[in-house]
Amino acid sequence: MLRDKPAQRRLVHSLGRMIFIGPVSEKSRQCESILRSLPRWFGVESALLEYAQSTENYPTFLAQESEDVLAFLTVREHFPESWEVHCLAVRAERRGEGIGRALHTHVEQWLALHGVRVLQVKTMAAAHPSPEYAETRHFYSSIGYLPLEVFPQFWGPQLHMLQLVKQVQNAI
Repeated sequence: MLRDKPAQRRLVHSLGRMIFIGPVSEKSRQCESILRSLPRWFGVESALLEYAQSTENYPTFLAQESEDVLAFLTVREHFPESWEVHCLAVRAERRGEGIGRALHTHVEQWLALHGVRVLQVKTMAAAHPSPEYAETRHFYSSIGYLPLEVFPQFWGPQLHMLQLVKQVQNAI
């Protein structure tokens, strides 16, 4: 598990009126609300509830304007040096503003401060016809992730999973 360093427990950054904070807890309701605004990505109720609940179990970071939570990113530790982006979601009406990119940068800096060297993320592979997952793959590629492997049966028949990886950049 994460080695807690008191001076590095939380990072707070700002971008205009938006702040990036975390890790936080007790925000599963706000995170669930964001997921519900994105039914084309999170349309399976059991998965949506699992992602919302995971915000209480894994380090979760928020993008906020005033008290409004606009986005969240949850990470999961596999080994001290390698973690996974478990879930990243930006409220539907705020997508395309760079919030997800900025939040990911915030989280990446926090991870670098804690000695993390590699990040991975799993998403639907190109074999899936969804334009939403094509956007997801493009987003991760644009922030430096590289495809590592496709697992044809990971999530079930016809649900090819693409694993992407990225080297964590040094904190500033």
